[in-house]
Amino acid sequence: MIKYVLRRIASWTLMIFLATNITYFLANLFLDPRVNYSERRPPLPPEQIIRKLQPLNLNPEEPLITRWWRWIKGIFLHWDWGFSPTGTSVNEQISYRIWISAELLLGATIIATIIGISLGIYTASRQYKFADRFWQGVSIFALNLHIIVAALAVVLLGIWINEMLGSTVFYVTGAYNVGVTGFLPSLLDALRHVFLPTIALIITSFAGTHMLQRSLLLDNINADFVRTARAKGLTRHRAIRKHALRTSIIPVATQIAFSIPGIFGGAILTETIFAWEGMGRYTVTTLNTNDVHGLVAISAFGALMTAIGAILADVAVVALDPRVRVS
Repeated sequence: MIKYVLRRIASWTLMIFLATNITYFLANLFLDPRVNYSERRPPLPPEQIIRKLQPLNLNPEEPLITRWWRWIKGIFLHWDWGFSPTGTSVNEQISYRIWISAELLLGATIIATIIGISLGIYTASRQYKFADRFWQGVSIFALNLHIIVAALAVVLLGIWINEMLGSTVFYVTGAYNVGVTGFLPSLLDALRHVFLPTIALIITSFAGTHMLQRSLLLDNINADFVRTARAKGLTRHRAIRKHALRTSIIPVATQIAFSIPGIFGGAILTETIFAWEGMGRYTVTTLNTNDVHGLVAISAFGALMTAIGAILADVAVVALDPRVRVS
Protein backbone atom coordinates (compact mmCIF):
# COMPACT_ATOMS: atom_id res chain seq x y z
CA MET A 1 0.00 0.00 0.00
CA ILE A 2 2.78 2.43 0.91
CA LYS A 3 4.61 1.72 -2.37
CA TYR A 4 1.39 2.27 -4.29
CA VAL A 5 0.76 5.61 -2.59
CA LEU A 6 4.37 6.69 -3.24
CA ARG A 7 4.00 5.83 -6.93
CA ARG A 8 0.78 7.81 -7.10
CA ILE A 9 2.44 10.79 -5.41
CA ALA A 10 5.33 10.67 -7.90
CA SER A 11 3.01 10.52 -10.90
CA TRP A 12 0.82 13.34 -9.62
CA THR A 13 3.89 15.48 -8.85
CA LEU A 14 5.00 15.16 -12.46
CA MET A 15 1.49 16.03 -13.71
CA ILE A 16 1.29 19.08 -11.44
CA PHE A 17 4.68 20.30 -12.69
CA LEU A 18 3.68 19.91 -16.34
CA ALA A 19 0.22 21.44 -15.87
CA THR A 20 1.62 24.42 -13.97
CA ASN A 21 4.23 25.19 -16.60
CA ILE A 22 1.73 24.84 -19.45
CA THR A 23 -0.57 27.24 -17.59
CA TYR A 24 2.31 29.71 -17.22
CA PHE A 25 2.95 29.81 -20.97
CA LEU A 26 -0.76 30.03 -21.83
CA ALA A 27 -1.34 32.80 -19.27
CA ASN A 28 1.50 34.84 -20.72
CA LEU A 29 0.08 34.43 -24.21
CA PHE A 30 -3.44 35.58 -23.30
CA LEU A 31 -2.94 38.06 -20.44
CA ASP A 32 -1.29 41.45 -20.84
CA PRO A 33 -0.23 43.14 -17.55
CA ARG A 34 0.26 46.45 -19.39
CA VAL A 35 -3.52 46.92 -19.48
CA ASN A 36 -3.49 47.77 -15.75
CA TYR A 37 -1.47 50.91 -16.52
CA SER A 38 -2.52 51.85 -20.05
CA GLU A 39 -6.00 52.98 -18.99
CA ARG A 40 -4.81 55.40 -16.32
CA ARG A 41 -5.59 59.07 -16.67
CA PRO A 42 -3.32 60.68 -17.55
CA PRO A 43 -1.95 57.66 -19.45
CA LEU A 44 1.54 56.45 -18.62
CA PRO A 45 4.17 56.38 -21.38
CA PRO A 46 4.98 52.83 -22.61
CA GLU A 47 8.55 53.16 -21.36
CA GLN A 48 7.36 53.92 -17.83
CA ILE A 49 4.98 50.93 -17.88
CA ILE A 50 7.85 48.66 -18.89
CA ARG A 51 9.99 50.03 -16.07
CA LYS A 52 7.24 49.19 -13.60
CA LEU A 53 6.72 45.64 -14.93
CA GLN A 54 10.38 44.69 -15.34
CA PRO A 55 11.14 44.22 -11.59
CA LEU A 56 7.99 42.09 -11.33
CA ASN A 57 9.17 39.74 -14.10
CA LEU A 58 6.12 40.74 -16.17
CA ASN A 59 7.76 42.66 -19.00
CA PRO A 60 6.01 41.33 -22.14
CA GLU A 61 8.83 42.67 -24.34
CA GLU A 62 11.31 40.33 -22.66
CA PRO A 63 11.64 36.80 -24.15
CA LEU A 64 9.08 34.45 -22.58
CA ILE A 65 11.65 31.72 -21.96
CA THR A 66 13.77 34.18 -19.96
CA ARG A 67 10.81 35.16 -17.80
CA TRP A 68 9.87 31.52 -17.33
CA TRP A 69 13.37 30.53 -16.20
CA ARG A 70 13.50 33.39 -13.69
CA TRP A 71 10.02 32.46 -12.41
CA ILE A 72 10.68 28.70 -12.07
CA LYS A 73 14.05 29.36 -10.42
CA GLY A 74 12.40 31.64 -7.88
CA ILE A 75 9.93 28.89 -6.98
CA PHE A 76 12.53 26.14 -6.57
CA LEU A 77 15.08 28.26 -4.72
CA HIS A 78 12.88 30.57 -2.63
CA TRP A 79 9.29 29.28 -3.02
CA ASP A 80 8.48 32.67 -4.51
CA TRP A 81 5.50 32.58 -6.88
CA GLY A 82 6.02 36.13 -8.04
CA PHE A 83 4.08 39.38 -7.89
CA SER A 84 0.95 40.82 -9.41
CA PRO A 85 1.15 43.72 -11.91
CA THR A 86 0.43 46.08 -9.01
CA GLY A 87 3.30 44.70 -6.88
CA THR A 88 1.27 42.48 -4.52
CA SER A 89 2.97 39.27 -3.38
CA VAL A 90 1.20 36.17 -4.72
CA ASN A 91 2.48 34.12 -1.77
CA GLU A 92 0.81 36.46 0.71
CA GLN A 93 -2.48 36.47 -1.18
CA ILE A 94 -2.66 32.69 -1.55
CA SER A 95 -1.63 31.91 2.04
CA TYR A 96 -4.27 34.32 3.38
CA ARG A 97 -7.15 33.45 1.07
CA ILE A 98 -6.80 29.65 1.31
CA TRP A 99 -7.90 29.69 4.95
CA ILE A 100 -10.67 32.18 4.30
CA SER A 101 -12.19 29.78 1.76
CA ALA A 102 -11.53 26.77 3.98
CA GLU A 103 -13.26 28.47 6.91
CA LEU A 104 -16.28 29.09 4.71
CA LEU A 105 -16.48 25.76 2.89
CA LEU A 106 -14.93 23.10 5.12
CA GLY A 107 -17.61 23.16 7.79
CA ALA A 108 -20.39 23.40 5.21
CA THR A 109 -19.01 20.42 3.28
CA ILE A 110 -18.68 18.26 6.40
CA ILE A 111 -22.18 19.08 7.66
CA ALA A 112 -23.77 18.68 4.21
CA THR A 113 -22.03 15.31 3.76
CA ILE A 114 -23.21 14.01 7.13
CA ILE A 115 -26.77 15.17 6.42
CA GLY A 116 -26.72 13.72 2.90
CA ILE A 117 -25.42 10.30 3.92
CA SER A 118 -27.78 10.11 6.90
CA LEU A 119 -30.77 10.99 4.74
CA GLY A 120 -29.64 8.50 2.09
CA ILE A 121 -29.57 5.69 4.64
CA TYR A 122 -32.85 6.79 6.25
CA THR A 123 -34.82 7.08 3.01
CA ALA A 124 -33.37 3.97 1.35
CA SER A 125 -34.42 1.83 4.30
CA ARG A 126 -37.94 3.31 3.98
CA GLN A 127 -38.33 3.15 0.21
CA TYR A 128 -41.61 4.57 -1.16
CA LYS A 129 -42.89 5.47 2.30
CA PHE A 130 -43.93 9.00 3.22
CA ALA A 131 -40.54 9.92 4.70
CA ASP A 132 -38.77 8.74 1.55
CA ARG A 133 -41.04 10.69 -0.78
CA PHE A 134 -40.95 13.80 1.42
CA TRP A 135 -37.14 13.97 1.61
CA GLN A 136 -36.81 13.17 -2.08
CA GLY A 137 -39.04 16.17 -2.80
CA VAL A 138 -36.94 18.38 -0.52
CA SER A 139 -33.72 17.21 -2.18
CA ILE A 140 -35.06 17.69 -5.70
CA PHE A 141 -36.08 21.23 -4.75
CA ALA A 142 -32.62 21.87 -3.24
CA LEU A 143 -30.88 20.48 -6.34
CA ASN A 144 -32.73 22.99 -8.51
CA LEU A 145 -32.16 25.90 -6.13
CA HIS A 146 -29.39 28.20 -7.29
CA ILE A 147 -26.82 29.28 -4.74
CA ILE A 148 -27.61 32.95 -5.44
CA VAL A 149 -31.28 32.44 -4.55
CA ALA A 150 -30.41 30.42 -1.45
CA ALA A 151 -27.81 32.97 -0.32
CA LEU A 152 -30.13 35.94 -0.79
CA ALA A 153 -32.91 34.14 1.10
CA VAL A 154 -30.52 33.38 3.96
CA VAL A 155 -29.34 37.00 4.00
CA LEU A 156 -32.92 38.24 4.27
CA LEU A 157 -33.56 35.73 7.06
CA GLY A 158 -30.48 36.91 8.93
CA ILE A 159 -31.51 40.57 8.59
CA TRP A 160 -35.02 39.72 9.80
CA ILE A 161 -33.63 37.88 12.87
CA ASN A 162 -31.36 40.82 13.67
CA GLU A 163 -34.28 43.26 13.42
CA MET A 164 -36.54 41.05 15.54
CA LEU A 165 -33.94 40.76 18.31
CA GLY A 166 -32.87 44.37 18.03
CA SER A 167 -29.15 43.55 17.76
CA THR A 168 -26.67 42.10 15.30
CA VAL A 169 -26.69 38.36 15.92
CA PHE A 170 -25.57 37.30 12.44
CA TYR A 171 -23.32 39.26 10.07
CA VAL A 172 -24.26 39.11 6.40
CA THR A 173 -20.94 40.32 4.98
CA GLY A 174 -17.28 39.77 5.71
CA ALA A 175 -15.34 37.02 7.46
CA TYR A 176 -14.48 38.86 10.67
CA ASN A 177 -14.56 42.21 12.46
CA VAL A 178 -11.34 44.19 12.74
CA GLY A 179 -10.14 44.78 16.28
CA VAL A 180 -11.62 41.69 17.94
CA THR A 181 -9.04 40.14 20.27
CA GLY A 182 -8.95 37.07 22.51
CA PHE A 183 -9.71 33.45 21.66
CA LEU A 184 -13.37 33.25 22.70
CA PRO A 185 -14.38 36.68 21.32
CA SER A 186 -12.61 35.88 18.01
CA LEU A 187 -14.28 32.45 17.84
CA LEU A 188 -17.71 33.94 18.52
CA ASP A 189 -17.10 36.66 15.95
CA ALA A 190 -16.08 34.08 13.33
CA LEU A 191 -19.16 31.94 14.04
CA ARG A 192 -21.47 34.94 13.67
CA HIS A 193 -19.93 35.69 10.27
CA VAL A 194 -19.77 32.12 8.95
CA PHE A 195 -23.24 30.96 10.05
CA LEU A 196 -25.33 32.40 7.22
CA PRO A 197 -23.09 31.44 4.26
CA THR A 198 -22.69 27.96 5.76
CA ILE A 199 -26.47 27.51 5.87
CA ALA A 200 -26.73 28.65 2.24
CA LEU A 201 -24.06 26.18 1.13
CA ILE A 202 -25.62 23.29 3.09
CA ILE A 203 -29.03 23.93 1.52
CA THR A 204 -27.62 23.67 -2.00
CA SER A 205 -25.12 20.83 -1.48
CA PHE A 206 -26.60 18.15 0.80
CA ALA A 207 -29.12 16.93 -1.77
CA GLY A 208 -26.58 15.53 -4.23
CA THR A 209 -25.03 13.34 -1.54
CA HIS A 210 -28.48 12.27 -0.32
CA MET A 211 -29.70 11.17 -3.75
CA LEU A 212 -26.45 9.41 -4.61
CA GLN A 213 -26.27 7.54 -1.29
CA ARG A 214 -29.93 6.52 -1.52
CA SER A 215 -29.57 5.20 -5.07
CA LEU A 216 -26.40 3.24 -4.31
CA LEU A 217 -27.80 1.80 -1.10
CA LEU A 218 -30.98 0.63 -2.84
CA ASP A 219 -28.82 -1.27 -5.33
CA ASN A 220 -27.24 -3.24 -2.48
CA ILE A 221 -30.14 -3.75 -0.06
CA ASN A 222 -31.39 -6.82 -1.94
CA ALA A 223 -27.96 -8.16 -2.87
CA ASP A 224 -27.08 -11.78 -2.08
CA PHE A 225 -24.60 -10.90 0.67
CA VAL A 226 -27.24 -8.79 2.47
CA ARG A 227 -29.83 -11.58 2.22
CA THR A 228 -27.23 -14.01 3.57
CA ALA A 229 -26.56 -11.71 6.52
CA ARG A 230 -30.28 -11.53 7.27
CA ALA A 231 -30.57 -15.31 6.99
CA LYS A 232 -27.91 -15.60 9.69
CA GLY A 233 -30.13 -13.63 12.08
CA LEU A 234 -29.31 -9.94 11.53
CA THR A 235 -32.20 -7.51 11.49
CA ARG A 236 -32.88 -5.61 8.27
CA HIS A 237 -31.56 -2.31 9.58
CA ARG A 238 -28.45 -3.92 11.04
CA ALA A 239 -27.75 -5.80 7.80
CA ILE A 240 -28.10 -2.55 5.86
CA ARG A 241 -25.75 -0.62 8.16
CA LYS A 242 -23.15 -3.36 8.51
CA HIS A 243 -23.04 -4.80 4.98
CA ALA A 244 -24.98 -2.84 2.33
CA LEU A 245 -23.77 0.57 3.53
CA ARG A 246 -20.10 -0.45 3.52
CA THR A 247 -20.26 -1.23 -0.20
CA SER A 248 -22.53 1.59 -1.28
CA ILE A 249 -20.62 4.33 0.54
CA ILE A 250 -17.45 3.80 -1.54
CA PRO A 251 -18.54 6.04 -4.47
CA VAL A 252 -19.77 8.65 -1.99
CA ALA A 253 -16.39 8.63 -0.22
CA THR A 254 -14.69 9.06 -3.58
CA GLN A 255 -16.92 12.01 -4.41
CA ILE A 256 -16.16 13.62 -1.04
CA ALA A 257 -12.41 13.17 -1.57
CA PHE A 258 -12.61 14.90 -4.94
CA SER A 259 -14.49 17.82 -3.37
CA ILE A 260 -11.27 18.92 -1.65
CA PRO A 261 -10.22 21.19 -4.56
CA GLY A 262 -13.56 22.96 -4.26
CA ILE A 263 -13.20 23.40 -0.51
CA PHE A 264 -9.85 25.15 -0.72
CA GLY A 265 -10.40 26.59 -4.18
CA GLY A 266 -13.21 28.82 -3.04
CA ALA A 267 -16.77 29.49 -4.15
CA ILE A 268 -16.96 32.54 -6.38
CA LEU A 269 -20.68 33.31 -6.07
CA THR A 270 -20.96 32.65 -2.33
CA GLU A 271 -17.83 34.66 -1.55
CA THR A 272 -19.11 37.52 -3.70
CA ILE A 273 -22.55 37.65 -2.08
CA PHE A 274 -21.20 37.49 1.47
CA ALA A 275 -18.07 39.60 0.70
CA TRP A 276 -15.52 36.96 1.71
CA GLU A 277 -12.04 37.57 0.27
CA GLY A 278 -11.30 33.91 -0.45
CA MET A 279 -9.79 31.99 -3.32
CA GLY A 280 -12.89 32.29 -5.46
CA ARG A 281 -12.84 36.06 -5.54
CA TYR A 282 -9.06 36.03 -5.92
CA THR A 283 -9.46 33.97 -9.11
CA VAL A 284 -11.76 36.65 -10.54
CA THR A 285 -9.33 39.36 -9.44
CA THR A 286 -6.37 37.72 -11.19
CA LEU A 287 -8.33 37.54 -14.44
CA ASN A 288 -9.55 41.13 -14.20
CA THR A 289 -6.05 42.47 -13.47
CA ASN A 290 -4.19 40.22 -15.96
CA ASP A 291 -2.24 38.75 -13.05
CA VAL A 292 -0.18 36.00 -14.68
CA HIS A 293 1.63 34.86 -11.57
CA GLY A 294 -1.50 34.82 -9.43
CA LEU A 295 -3.47 32.80 -11.97
CA VAL A 296 -0.68 30.25 -12.35
CA ALA A 297 -0.38 29.89 -8.57
CA ILE A 298 -4.13 29.29 -8.30
CA SER A 299 -3.93 26.65 -11.04
CA ALA A 300 -1.00 24.92 -9.34
CA PHE A 301 -2.81 24.93 -6.01
CA GLY A 302 -5.94 23.50 -7.64
CA ALA A 303 -3.87 20.73 -9.25
CA LEU A 304 -2.29 19.95 -5.87
CA MET A 305 -5.68 19.71 -4.18
CA THR A 306 -6.94 17.46 -7.00
CA ALA A 307 -3.95 15.18 -6.49
CA ILE A 308 -4.59 15.01 -2.75
CA GLY A 309 -8.24 14.22 -3.40
CA ALA A 310 -7.37 11.46 -5.87
CA ILE A 311 -4.90 9.84 -3.47
CA LEU A 312 -7.38 10.04 -0.58
CA ALA A 313 -10.04 8.50 -2.82
CA ASP A 314 -7.75 5.56 -3.54
CA VAL A 315 -7.00 5.13 0.15
CA ALA A 316 -10.71 5.30 1.00
CA VAL A 317 -11.54 2.57 -1.53
CA VAL A 318 -8.84 0.32 -0.08
CA ALA A 319 -10.04 0.97 3.48
CA LEU A 320 -13.72 0.34 2.69
CA ASP A 321 -13.51 -2.53 0.18
CA PRO A 322 -11.81 -5.72 1.45
CA ARG A 323 -11.69 -7.09 -2.10
CA VAL A 324 -9.30 -4.29 -3.10
CA ARG A 325 -7.14 -4.91 -0.06
CA VAL A 326 -6.86 -8.61 -0.97
CA SER A 327 -5.94 -7.80 -4.58
